Amino acid sequence: MPAYAAKRILLALLTIFLAVTLMFIMIRAIPGDPVSILLGPRATPELKAALIERLALDKPLYTQLFIFYRDLLHGDLGLDVFSNRSVTAIVFEQLPFTLELIFAAILWSALLGLALGLLAAARPNTRLDKALAILSTAFVAAPAFVVALLSLLLFSVHLQWLPAIGAGESGNIPDRLYHLVLPSFAIGLSWVGYIARIVRASFLEVLGEDHIRTARAFGVAERKILLSYAFRVGILPVITLLGVGMAFLLSAAVFTEIVFARPGIGQLVISSINSRNYPVVMGSVLVSSVIFVVSTTISDLVNAMLDPRIRSAL
Repeated sequence: MPAYAAKRILLALLTIFLAVTLMFIMIRAIPGDPVSILLGPRATPELKAALIERLALDKPLYTQLFIFYRDLLHGDLGLDVFSNRSVTAIVFEQLPFTLELIFAAILWSALLGLALGLLAAARPNTRLDKALAILSTAFVAAPAFVVALLSLLLFSVHLQWLPAIGAGESGNIPDRLYHLVLPSFAIGLSWVGYIARIVRASFLEVLGEDHIRTARAFGVAERKILLSYAFRVGILPVITLLGVGMAFLLSAAVFTEIVFARPGIGQLVISSINSRNYPVVMGSVLVSSVIFVVSTTISDLVNAMLDPRIRSAL
């Protein structure tokens, strides 16, 4: 296990390096003069020259990349071009809003999807199984932005049951949770379908193995077989799916934060890209990449702990 964990962590670090480097190059490939966009058309040549020097835009791309990683090794993500504040402070001010949205969506969608999947696996090829299959497929086919807009119109505008915008009052946990209901529902609904279908397929495969048939032959209750004997193996694909799901939920959170006017990394990235605020964009991308890679790495390590066969795959 230690050897597998070391290899997986090295692979994670390489993935982060490649992702951040690629984003660094792509941002600078966006058409337009970033200095003119940042300073406006009335900026003096002196101000433009100072900003070019500050952002190292007068240097070759590989030199800019070297400077970025050199500063990063010292824990410096740079300064916001507009406010002159630390990019690290800005990013970590917005990060909790995005994380609470993602974790809320994962929590409710995983619990409901797991319950629906187990129910379908326990009653395969019945009317209940077919009804759950239709329901799960409908959830998967519902795009997050459509669910966000429709839920906003129905529950906030028409029924006025839930708040339409904002993240709630700081320090007021019930109010924060109240404002999380609609956004987490919007980005988590499709994952209920994904998880339910994966759980059903995984548990049906496990329930067909020899040791399960042996347990049934000895008269072990079906509920105990499902929750005790099959659960440990059948849950492995779900753990992997949840790790990968962090990436999809991060991307869905960008649109959701805009629709519900919530603060967060998504809002920060969009506004920074539009204003060509390179330091803030790179800081946000770096943190998002780390979140994604860490989540997938943790899911892989948990899977390896539960199933020793995985350790020989890397």
